[in-house]
Amino acid sequence: MSKRKPLPADQSVRVLRLRLKDKHASWLRELAREVNLVWNYVNDLSFKVWERERRFVSAFDLHPYVKGASNAGLNLHSQTLQAVTEEFVTRRKQFKKLKLRWRVSNPKRSNYSLGWIPFKAVALRYRAGQVWFGGRALSLWDSYGLAHYDLGPGNLCEDARGRWYLNVSVKVKKVARPVEALSSEALGIDLGLKDLMVGSSGLKVQAQQFYRDLEPQLAVAQRAHKKARVRALHAKIANRRKDALHKLSTRLVGQYQAIFVGNVNACALAQTGMAKSVLDAGWSMFRTMLKYKCDDAGAWFAQVNEAYSTQDCHLCGTRCGPSGLKGLAVRRWTCTGCGAEHDRDENAAQNIKQRGLEWLKKEFAAAPARQRGAVNKA
Repeated sequence: MSKRKPLPADQSVRVLRLRLKDKHASWLRELAREVNLVWNYVNDLSFKVWERERRFVSAFDLHPYVKGASNAGLNLHSQTLQAVTEEFVTRRKQFKKLKLRWRVSNPKRSNYSLGWIPFKAVALRYRAGQVWFGGRALSLWDSYGLAHYDLGPGNLCEDARGRWYLNVSVKVKKVARPVEALSSEALGIDLGLKDLMVGSSGLKVQAQQFYRDLEPQLAVAQRAHKKARVRALHAKIANRRKDALHKLSTRLVGQYQAIFVGNVNACALAQTGMAKSVLDAGWSMFRTMLKYKCDDAGAWFAQVNEAYSTQDCHLCGTRCGPSGLKGLAVRRWTCTGCGAEHDRDENAAQNIKQRGLEWLKKEFAAAPARQRGAVNKA
């Protein structure tokens, strides 16, 4: 198979998510059942080939086996069939398994697989405010103005409440980053649970308890076995969290030319007793938003090592701050090296900012060498 062409240096790929009108849900569910059928078929076929020949089949090997599916009564586009096989092979390699989980089409089953219909760029067209897929015009809320983009591959997916969304990749132009980011235009961010973030500028944003606020209502609905109400409450929690993080990340990207965040391991902390608070804070989602928004706005973004950031004095570098589990209760401390008094989180944010600026200097120093290498290759 041919390799994908690399994107030009001034372009990047973004995924737009738009909600489809509910009147198309029944037709999309039928297509999703057919996708599940193809997925389960290639899943079983791949496993049988392994049992007989002890080899893994590629997506190219699987394509001929699904080529005539449309003649067998399936309404799937040929490019969708190929997209299913390619996605299957990708996930099999990712999870390193001989056989993946079956996709279940019965919504009454507890292991029901939410609807998913992948497609390639050639299978989707935008015309007169609608997207055409599989010979049908799908109405949607076009909040991005799809007419201004060249639509790429993507998928149609269903959420837990039965609503359908279009996820499509598009190419956008990158905004040139500044040649240098002054320290006054850079922000270091220390993530936390009491305060969602503490910035090196002194900005503190209190963590909102999205899940805990609705936890009593959620418990009542679960005890009453009202599944629709439970799904609606979970969606409300997720939407509130996304809305707050989107607003905060957009505001920060608009104010600073460089943003540096500590690389706190949210996945590891989610395995501890603080799991509910960590997941409710949405650290990973917040960092992801900052990353792509900085890329769109032409700002610098990096995750830096936050080790000892709460113990090192950001003024003199002396490591004399509170440490260990008992030290977590100490919120203010005095440096024995220079005598400065520090707020624990603000000091950590200042250290993260300094480490980010050091990384940025290395990037600027390496940029001419990379440009010389590119010229020599040309």
